[in-house]
Amino acid sequence: MTYRTLSTAHLSGKRVLLRAGFDLPMKDGTVTDTTRVEALVPTMKHILDAGAVLVIMAHQGRPKDGPDPEFSQKPIVPVLQKLLRVPVHFVSDCIGPEAESAVAKAKKGEVVLLENLRFYKEEKKNDPEFARKLAALGDVYVNDAFTNCHRDHASMIGVPALIPGYMGLSLEQEVKHLSAVLNAPERPLTLVVSGAKMETKVPVIRRFLSSGDHILVGGCIANTLIAAEGHKVGSSKYDAEGMADAKDLLAQSGGVGSATIHVPVDAVVAAELSDNAQKESVPVDQIQEGSAIFDLGSQSIESYVEIIRSSRTIVWNGPLGVYEVAQFAESTKVLAAAVAKATENGATSLLGGGDTIDFLNAFNFPLSAYTFVSMGGGAMLEFISGKKFQSLELLKE
Repeated sequence: MTYRTLSTAHLSGKRVLLRAGFDLPMKDGTVTDTTRVEALVPTMKHILDAGAVLVIMAHQGRPKDGPDPEFSQKPIVPVLQKLLRVPVHFVSDCIGPEAESAVAKAKKGEVVLLENLRFYKEEKKNDPEFARKLAALGDVYVNDAFTNCHRDHASMIGVPALIPGYMGLSLEQEVKHLSAVLNAPERPLTLVVSGAKMETKVPVIRRFLSSGDHILVGGCIANTLIAAEGHKVGSSKYDAEGMADAKDLLAQSGGVGSATIHVPVDAVVAAELSDNAQKESVPVDQIQEGSAIFDLGSQSIESYVEIIRSSRTIVWNGPLGVYEVAQFAESTKVLAAAVAKATENGATSLLGGGDTIDFLNAFNFPLSAYTFVSMGGGAMLEFISGKKFQSLELLKE
């Protein structure tokens, strides 16, 4: 079964309700990284060039109790105007009379940007009435929000159940590239994974234990596995609640028919996280109380690079160290360069996650150096772990 895509949609004269995956980093009311908007420009231009009114709905952050200026979509208006060069009308609500009036007045080739969907708790609850009010703003629905496809929210599954739904161009590429990892990846297949919680990473690690060759770990995931091996990790952040899962995964590592989880053998530690902190590299069995792990040691990253060089498919989600402090970004920089070189030599590289993209932009690694960069973090991990998304099932023919 195939998906309904934009190439088959008749959009001329229609109101096209686009679910975008923005959720952009902002500071003092200004967007600081436009990568996710830029990724959707081809879809937005396709809709506008077809002679439609483009109505954009998206969420921003995690507002707790209704409307909050800190999480407004309004700062995205100048970004859209610069990239699309068409009139962009902002609406201070996402449903109701104001939104309906703005959409009715908009002309073909113009954009209406709705306010944050999550100002309504009904969005996350997939409330039927809320979904109906959103659907009333469009004739056609387009999903180009892979970042949110693993969520059963009103804008993701409620609306496409009410009006015809199609895949956006970015979402189409996401599904195409990530499906290749599930179906027939070229081996050796290597997963690089980092993050804070074992719970969110266990499904994808289990999947790669049975279908991949190597699993390279960083961040708190690595710290948790180091602790699970019986080493003391000082004052390092690790997932104490995930220790049972960590031990279970290590027990499966390297077995018959299983991939190998490569746990760091040395680490860069310091007493505090700062630009001026005195750091040192030590074996993981010599971490002292009061020291915390902030990056991988040189021996560990060298072994990771050797594995990357021999890999034919590389999936990477999450920086290895605390890259926000420059002196602890070294292992991630070495890894990024190694993955780029492997890609140049013919390997397939699939990267994703907000922190990964932020790292690449911060240290001037061009996204074009890799085969594909997913805009999703959690969605990417859940997809390649084999989970079915209701939001995508609704877009099938």
